[in-house]
Amino acid sequence: MKKTILSLTLITLFASAAVANPVEKETKEVKTSESQVTWKGYKVGGSHTGTISLKSGALEFDGEKLVGGSFVVDMTSINTTDLEGEYKDKLDGHLKSDDFFGTADHPTAKLVFTKVKSTGKNSYEVKGNLTIKATTEPISFDVSVYGDKATATVKVDRTKYDVKYGSGIIGTAKDKLIYDEFDLVVDLQM
Repeated sequence: MKKTILSLTLITLFASAAVANPVEKETKEVKTSESQVTWKGYKVGGSHTGTISLKSGALEFDGEKLVGGSFVVDMTSINTTDLEGEYKDKLDGHLKSDDFFGTADHPTAKLVFTKVKSTGKNSYEVKGNLTIKATTEPISFDVSVYGDKATATVKVDRTKYDVKYGSGIIGTAKDKLIYDEFDLVVDLQM
């Protein structure tokens, strides 16, 4: 009888401790100066690459499981890395102009996770809302998390955000055609 009462008392204590101290969500701030976002845009006959800076960002975890996240990107930091001199300056200026991202009126872009689904150890399928030029559209991509590092590759259709310069041109201007989708490769440090 004493063993039964002792066992019940211990079970009650451990159960109440577990309920009183559930695993809380942890927000890990992204180290923006140590993280990197690279972009690659495609055109007929070639491509251009560059970087863009994070202004802020965080990933949310429940224990070790990714459950959320949000990021703000500094659109004024668009930087072309495959060109130099005058050509680089021209492309950087054009990407910041109203033909593309209109950074004077829209200096930031934002990504907010809306759903995170585990697809394996350290791997997640993420759905979120991406806002560029005051237009918000749903987007999905995969994220891998290893300790204090996370990586993702995101494909963005620029036309959904009213970035339509050079999209769908035909005829004599076809050599100026710029593909609608561009890639972002994200390497985060937390």
